[in-house]
Amino acid sequence: MLDIKLIREKKEWVEEQLRRREPGLSLDDIVALDVQRRSLQAETDAMRARQNAVSKEIAQRKQAKDSADDVMAEMKSLSDQIKEQAGRLRECEEEMTARVSELPNLPHESVPTDMDKKNNQVVRTYGEKRQFSFTPKNHLELGEMHQLFDFERGAKIAGSQFPLYLGWGAELEWALLTFMREHNRERGYQAVIPPLLLNRESTFTSGNLPKFEDQLYKCKDDPFYLLPTSEVPMTSLYRDEIIPEDRLPLYYTSQTPCFRREAGTYGAEERGLVRVHQFNKVEMYKFVTPETSYDELEKLVKDAEHIVEMLGLHYRTMLLVTGDIGNQSAKTYDIEVWLPGQNSYYEVSSCSNCEDYQARRGNIRCRPKDGKPRYLHTLNGSGLATPRLLISILENNQHEDGSIIIPEVLRKYLGGKERLECK
Repeated sequence: MLDIKLIREKKEWVEEQLRRREPGLSLDDIVALDVQRRSLQAETDAMRARQNAVSKEIAQRKQAKDSADDVMAEMKSLSDQIKEQAGRLRECEEEMTARVSELPNLPHESVPTDMDKKNNQVVRTYGEKRQFSFTPKNHLELGEMHQLFDFERGAKIAGSQFPLYLGWGAELEWALLTFMREHNRERGYQAVIPPLLLNRESTFTSGNLPKFEDQLYKCKDDPFYLLPTSEVPMTSLYRDEIIPEDRLPLYYTSQTPCFRREAGTYGAEERGLVRVHQFNKVEMYKFVTPETSYDELEKLVKDAEHIVEMLGLHYRTMLLVTGDIGNQSAKTYDIEVWLPGQNSYYEVSSCSNCEDYQARRGNIRCRPKDGKPRYLHTLNGSGLATPRLLISILENNQHEDGSIIIPEVLRKYLGGKERLECK
């Protein structure tokens, strides 16, 4: 959430920055609400001051055994006015907070201003696209050959875009998750197993609410949302808390299923595991000081890239333009792997610096050794999401006979198995 004081004092500049990602955005209504709120607050404070003075006068008159009927009548009138005024003030504050909470974060100055995600910038690449001497199969064909998935039964059990993994498909998924958890532990991330049901406060703090409620699965009879990413619960680990600054940075990692409604219509190229409603992901999360957050972002991206490199996959790292970064992000890098079956790159990791946007929403602060508490910065990154990662492994490691070489770093989790042979 943006600082209302910043909006008040630098409205034109804040508008200019926000229009880099939402052209035409105006802060006029929010500023007007802020003026109204401050006026109502001043009037309320004046009435309370008069109420205190009248209360003292009543006490003095009663002590002197003088009549206090007129000031008692004023006291009742003041009480009624204050109650009415407090209601107007509360409504104004709630409306202003709601409007401010829907604003996106300010993009960092290094983020390219562009509304078309096709203009995301390639920062670096690793490896090269594999050149096949035969027509490669896509992951659906390979999955059928090796009986790795059963999308029809997944749809029967839950619905379309809910995958069901079988046999070595499930084993490969577990191997990937275990490998990534161990990798993150070795890099200093502390493990977290969070609840999968989230209350409204947690989902608001992360920035998913109120603007993106239609993308979440919500329980009908209970006030909970299904976890869309473990970024959400990890953001709230220190909600309404103050962390001693000498404890920072704090690194956390979590493995969870993720649930996304993914509303919209998608083509045949996004069948199978390319776009699903439920998937597994290992997340990386950081609480850091404002001064170090952009260095920490670069380290976060390197940690995610290292996972892909250890799996031997070709990827490219993209700096997202303003029109493609998430609502809560100030700067985002995406790591995209090459999927031969789709003849395209697809994201497997998104690493973002949210600066103090989430910290303000969740009142998460740090305290310097000699100083007042201040809002810290939060960062999140996929480390990694498995569906497209698994697709890339299958499609890039296939042989003409359909057999698939298993990446060396995964074999110890699969009993030493080196390849999937055709049956």
